[in-house]
Amino acid sequence: MEHHHNLAILVGGGPAPGINSVIGAATIRARLEGIEVLGLRDGFEWIMRGDIDHVMPLTIDAVSRIHFRGGSHIGISRANPTADSAQLENTVLALLRLNVSQLITIGGDDTAFSAMKLEQRAAGRIRVVHVPKTIDNDLDLPPYLDTFGFQTARHCGVEIVKNLMVDAKTTSRWYFVIAMGRKAGHLALGIGKAVGATLTLIPEEFPKPIRLKEIVDTLVGAIIKRLSYGRRDGVAIIAEGVVLDTSPEDLAGLQEVERDSHGHLRIAEVNIGEILKAKVTERLQAFGIKTVIGAKNIGYELRCADPIPFDMEYTRDLGYCAAKYLLAGGNAAMISIQGGHFVPVPFAQLIDPETGRTRVRLVNIASTRYAIARRYMIRLRRDDFEDPHELAKLAATAHTSTEEYRRQFEYLIASEPPPLAIDEQGERSV
Repeated sequence: MEHHHNLAILVGGGPAPGINSVIGAATIRARLEGIEVLGLRDGFEWIMRGDIDHVMPLTIDAVSRIHFRGGSHIGISRANPTADSAQLENTVLALLRLNVSQLITIGGDDTAFSAMKLEQRAAGRIRVVHVPKTIDNDLDLPPYLDTFGFQTARHCGVEIVKNLMVDAKTTSRWYFVIAMGRKAGHLALGIGKAVGATLTLIPEEFPKPIRLKEIVDTLVGAIIKRLSYGRRDGVAIIAEGVVLDTSPEDLAGLQEVERDSHGHLRIAEVNIGEILKAKVTERLQAFGIKTVIGAKNIGYELRCADPIPFDMEYTRDLGYCAAKYLLAGGNAAMISIQGGHFVPVPFAQLIDPETGRTRVRLVNIASTRYAIARRYMIRLRRDDFEDPHELAKLAATAHTSTEEYRRQFEYLIASEPPPLAIDEQGERSV
């Protein structure tokens, strides 16, 4: 048999259900072809310092059942080797000292960027492929293709929100649920639409920069509208990414919040749920409305859940293809399964020329999927201001005149998507 150097696997970013399945499938495929497999502990954290002691050999016996479980068998970190050219060089040299000529990285957009830079720095000495992992679902893949872990995270998120919806109705209160999604609202929308939450707010729907007042007024308008129907309860799902796009002057004090090694705000340190709860409560009190609001963050509860069967199967395919592609001489590509077939996506296609970073896939708010989600939400719409009876009912609920209600809230409909019409010839916007 032709001699091969070792294959290494590392995981970067945050946890996502299915990581272990990728590790297991890739290891089994490589070991069956006589290749030694090394698990690099804690992502890039040690090797970017030139430390080769935090490595574990991966065998078929060790990994054959890990696909059932969440978490990462070889750990994880957000360590970023691209921030310092010396650390990037340390990473290459550490891998060469380990006799590694093939590397599988598992992670989101930041880890994908690190994989690209590492492959470039290695200049042919190490071949690199990346397996896309993120519960945010925001990597640049075809619209119909989810990143692994997303469906499991959504499934677990729906179970949590279902309970909160029952609690909200039972106790006549509102919940503001902050869902993960640093740059895009896929997870928030996926949970909110599936569970039938009262409304879901995602960063893609707001003009940039987002004003905190607009978020607050959107929530206040929904609460008043719901109250006009005789309901004092509701659940709003809010993508955490809205904080990143909120105008800086609206979030005074956030400059002190810690950032990770990629420069991103540690959003867990920004209690956006409590900020919104306080602002919305204050705004409602000005209308003489008293509402009990609870703020709840969900995210860490989802990331290390055991994968559902969809993600178990999907990630085994990805791990198999990652190893097989490398062993066949493949390089510099993101691994994807499209329409049931393996499709390598060259690293060069992932870069956004405007930012020099990996492209981010946002929620398409012009899509039918989003239009339907929006239609089932309880929130202020253009119809509410065009129908005098509806407007009068809303104003009466807010203990104000129709003119004053219009003045305070009508601006919210400026960014409302056009209605979706479907007839025998398909979909069209009107």
